Amino acid sequence: MRHARRRVVKRVVRLTAAGGVICGALMVTQAAMATEPAVTPPATPSAVLSASGTGNGLLTELGSERTAGTWIAEDGSPVVAVTDEKAAAEVEQAGARPKMVEYSGEDLKSATEALRSAPRVPGTSWSIDPASNEVVVRADSTVSKKDWSSLTDLAEEIGGSVRMERTEGAYTMRLNGAQPIFGTGGRCSIGFNVTDGENDFMLTAGHCGPEGSVWFSDDQGRQEIGRTTETNFPGADYSLVQYLQDAPSNKTNVVSVGDGRGVRITSVGDAAVGQRVFRSGSTSGFRNGEVTGLDATVNYPEGTVTGLIETTVCAEPGDSGGPLFSEGVALGVTSGGNGDCDAGGTTFFQPLSDALDDLGVQLNGLPQSAAQPTAAADGSEDDSQGAAAPGSAEPGAVESVESIEAASDLLDRLADPRNVGPGLLVIAGSMVALAATRFIRTEQDRQAYRRQYSQSWG
Repeated sequence: MRHARRRVVKRVVRLTAAGGVICGALMVTQAAMATEPAVTPPATPSAVLSASGTGNGLLTELGSERTAGTWIAEDGSPVVAVTDEKAAAEVEQAGARPKMVEYSGEDLKSATEALRSAPRVPGTSWSIDPASNEVVVRADSTVSKKDWSSLTDLAEEIGGSVRMERTEGAYTMRLNGAQPIFGTGGRCSIGFNVTDGENDFMLTAGHCGPEGSVWFSDDQGRQEIGRTTETNFPGADYSLVQYLQDAPSNKTNVVSVGDGRGVRITSVGDAAVGQRVFRSGSTSGFRNGEVTGLDATVNYPEGTVTGLIETTVCAEPGDSGGPLFSEGVALGVTSGGNGDCDAGGTTFFQPLSDALDDLGVQLNGLPQSAAQPTAAADGSEDDSQGAAAPGSAEPGAVESVESIEAASDLLDRLADPRNVGPGLLVIAGSMVALAATRFIRTEQDRQAYRRQYSQSWG
């Protein structure tokens, strides 16, 4: 009876160990497969894009003399600034929220034109804040007391539609999808991969380098990946870098967010004030913040750039050209700003849609359904996502992302303890258990043979 129990125990141990080997192998296989890029998810209409579309449509319909901008409220609904009760009623009827204001869009535009016509002061910026119904003028720490005094006098001449603010740090271009590229002028970040239908390009900031600039994937200048074919700076801030034929050009748009992962981009859109946005760069990585202004003007020491997106997202040198996005929707590329990711600051972005239109290119790797929002049966846009607040917006589908130098191969994934470590440990433990049971069985058989031999020969 005792020998029968031992045999049962041995068999259970052996079966358990063998099962552990199989289970560990499955874990390793699953971990290796999990790092492969996922299939492109179907595009879904963005709640924020839908809300901003409603607001912008009302601005066009009612005109800039009766409205003064639009933004996204904390609950995700569109708000439109209006100057008369009739316009407020029309906004309500369209499903948006009206807010009565003193200054019209024409008044605010006139104020920005007056600022633009004044002598240029490096270290200053201004943008329209529709929520406060003001043009906000900011001056960094490099602006002298004399220039600040002149700006203040100009603001008083314009009237109450202008608000003056001093800000810390200095406005700089963030020189030096978020992978790093190296040129003679410094380090920048890839924004998005684009195509003209025949050739592949990376879209980055215009101030990163003039036409003809050579770019490398390493700071030693060994691996050339492309050359700048077209640039626009100052005025705007974008450029095209054409991939070399033998460079590892990426025909998808998965934005690197660090730790070997990326966010898949599924469409292109325009930013909205109040929208939560995400940025990635080769220096400070993955960051988020909120859009605070549109059509912003920044007077960098190197030149003036207009039509920018103003945000609370931080950025640092080397992040220039990196992508701005939200809910998988591409919005812009990093231009410059002040502060850093320890103290915070203001960062400006070149709107992507403007750059794509001017360059005559489109994003690579977009799903077919990403071109236009889905239309409902009654002809309106499908709002099946519901009204999501900007604070609850999440970036697009997260998946593995390849580096600019080379894709990770299977050996790299197997060597990564975060991916397959548990599976390898299970296999190792099971193999040790099998070896131990084999040794114990052999030793027991040897002892039994010795006992039998000693009894036979006495």
